[in-house]
Amino acid sequence: MKYRYLKYTGTLLDEIDFEDLVSKLSDLLLSSGFSDPWGAGSDDNEDRTMEALHDAILEALFSGGVLSDDALQQLLGDPADGDQEAGRQQIEDLVEQIIDRMMDQGFITAPPDLEAERERRRGSGGAIGEDSGPVTFEVTDKALDFLGYRALRDLLGAAGGRSAGRHDTRHLATGVEAVAASKPYEFGDTMNLDPSGTILNAVHRLHAEGRGQGYPTSSATGAQGGIEVDYPDLMVTQSEYQSSCATVIMLDCSHSMILYGEDRFTPAKRVALALAHLIRTQYPGDSLHAVLFHDSAEEIPLKQLGRVRVGPYYTNTRAGLRLARRILERQRQDMRQIVMVTDGKPSAITRPDGRIYKNAFGLDPHIVTETFAEVNACAKAGIMINTFMLARDHDLVAFVRRVASICRGKAYFTTPHTLGQYVLMDYMDGKTKTIH
Repeated sequence: MKYRYLKYTGTLLDEIDFEDLVSKLSDLLLSSGFSDPWGAGSDDNEDRTMEALHDAILEALFSGGVLSDDALQQLLGDPADGDQEAGRQQIEDLVEQIIDRMMDQGFITAPPDLEAERERRRGSGGAIGEDSGPVTFEVTDKALDFLGYRALRDLLGAAGGRSAGRHDTRHLATGVEAVAASKPYEFGDTMNLDPSGTILNAVHRLHAEGRGQGYPTSSATGAQGGIEVDYPDLMVTQSEYQSSCATVIMLDCSHSMILYGEDRFTPAKRVALALAHLIRTQYPGDSLHAVLFHDSAEEIPLKQLGRVRVGPYYTNTRAGLRLARRILERQRQDMRQIVMVTDGKPSAITRPDGRIYKNAFGLDPHIVTETFAEVNACAKAGIMINTFMLARDHDLVAFVRRVASICRGKAYFTTPHTLGQYVLMDYMDGKTKTIH
């Protein structure tokens, strides 16, 4: 039997890098409520509809560089043919295949039956019927973890591609990697022996004992002709002491984070995901906790970082600092710090009776005084506060600088575009220099 072999040309779906595509869709997948700045923020899925995903994929295909020029030409066809309906149907089919592939690879989940949505799209050009709500999708933990990895890679690459290691300090310890001269063993040191130094000490001691007793130096050995090693002969190698760090990242999710024509919360979430991925993969001895502060404050699991949204809230900075301090006081790491990302002044505090006092006009003296009292409590607990401010109002600058001076922390006045580089570089470099 003769076989006939044909050249496999592939399909347009085969040309798509789905990891790159998911990165292009990160603004949609990490939606923070920017599309509805005056909404209550109660519906986490209002931005994650299949229609929104469909439009975002089209944007990535035609403007995001996901498809090559040849693939786009093949997809669109020759305009001179005049058969535009066939081209539109081919585009719709490709988008449906992409959505199915994203579900197969575990980036999103959707209702098991999407046929009704597809029929509506084919019959009415993508419009959603009035008799039923929009079909939504859920972002999976795998997608959020992947977005954290890509954000970390992109941010470190933009900063020069430096490698990330452990937190170096000026101390020396008896670790595994020898980077300094060996030293005599002391009780409590890791038994990372320096064989040559130990044997050399034993030989010098035995020769000295032999000379003292009138024996030839060549006979200063043990009974069996070997070298007897005693406790004072032991030498251990030294390595750089690498500290551990406990960090609480405080994210401001008040209403101002998505107002004034700029989404500041989505970049903040992206940086938090990158920091979580960095600590999990490069600093396994460190810990990271996430705290949201608004009218009040609450700790959230790290895996929920990508799903949180802003709301019609004020900024209760004191409640966030108090909760972060209580979390860090339970930690036993060498360093403890708070990374606070905000764009506004403190405008609320929680009274002793549980009621919330709010004032959004200027820096309220009562709110500021109570907030500084909590900053002083953090300083007494040995907790450093590094503030990343996404605004540059004169009063805010003065407030943030005073916070930094009280806790001997740092104040960064940055933008959503440069926030990630500041946070990651500070985490890997600056804070470790405070350990002596």
